[in-house]
Amino acid sequence: MSEGRPEPFNARNAPVDSRPGVDRTEALRERMFGSAMAALELYTIYIGVRLGLYRALADGGPASSSQLADRTGIAERYAREWLEQQAVSGLIDVDDPRAEPLARRYRLPPEHIPVLADPDDVRYEAHTGVDIVRAGRRLPQLVEAFRVGNAPPPLPWEPEGRADPNRARFINLLGNEWLPAIADIDVRLRAERPARVADVACGTGWSSIAMAHAYPSVHVDGVDLDHDAITAARQNAERAGVADRVTFSVTDAADLAGRGGYDLVTIFEALHDMSRPVDALSAAREILAQDGILLVVDGLVNDEFMAPASPRERTEYGWSVVSCLPGAMADPQTAATGAVMRPSMLRQYALQAGFRDVQTLPIDTDYWRFYRLLP
Repeated sequence: MSEGRPEPFNARNAPVDSRPGVDRTEALRERMFGSAMAALELYTIYIGVRLGLYRALADGGPASSSQLADRTGIAERYAREWLEQQAVSGLIDVDDPRAEPLARRYRLPPEHIPVLADPDDVRYEAHTGVDIVRAGRRLPQLVEAFRVGNAPPPLPWEPEGRADPNRARFINLLGNEWLPAIADIDVRLRAERPARVADVACGTGWSSIAMAHAYPSVHVDGVDLDHDAITAARQNAERAGVADRVTFSVTDAADLAGRGGYDLVTIFEALHDMSRPVDALSAAREILAQDGILLVVDGLVNDEFMAPASPRERTEYGWSVVSCLPGAMADPQTAATGAVMRPSMLRQYALQAGFRDVQTLPIDTDYWRFYRLLP
């Protein structure tokens, strides 16, 4: 994927039921069993994240069920069942499976710590358990939304809050690899005159914070419609020590006109979620300085519809059905983009918003494509 393009479809990443010579009925039945097992494991990962069980094993070392219960303040019987399930699933190790249940000691393998217990690591994936559980909370309302054609009610922030799946990517890669790879952006952000950055749909603020850390003179304005996300973003900026240069506000991207003079406007993995992406891009164009740059980063999807498709495309469509498209359907004038925003669709939006061209930047990731929109 040297050009940042999705891996082409082939038999290796095809859905199991499409392989030549396979009994498709039996293959689908096996696939459903595997999907159920995977879903249940994600539910138990959610429990491990919410209760700090992985972190307790990583920090405190091997533990029996009683020791883990004491460390985390949970009931021993629940701790024991969770540890046994994690061990039989291969997520954690058990010293002696033949020992008596209360005598068994469990450990989190060092190789699994980045994935399950270290949210600062780019390999961290335990947030997926939180994402899956939150998405499942409103499935009954989503069924009704399918019938009516509107949006299910927004999910409340509590009890777990929104996951931060991109946090580690931003703090490790955004200012250290990705932005420095775009020469004129990097030069402008390092200039003696402080650059102004607008981070549109900033969520909990980690992209804004990462830019402020990497470029000590910039001033970043992060905007988002989610009040709870903005509250969390402000807290995150305070803890990160950049609140003097990073501000957050509850603002619609389409209402940014009039602020003006931004050297860089960024939209990270959010344009496809917006009900009116053309309005948002138009507003972004209006607030750019004369030589300002608009950077849009969105999902790494195929250029054209393919079926069956790669695991990446299947994942994007899955999130589109249960989260991204429903989130945009409350607006009667919605563009109803969905998570699978192909390059041609983005180009169409950009041209309608008054941009003259779209460049795909040569930044290689397994999950995102970087676009530069030319005024």
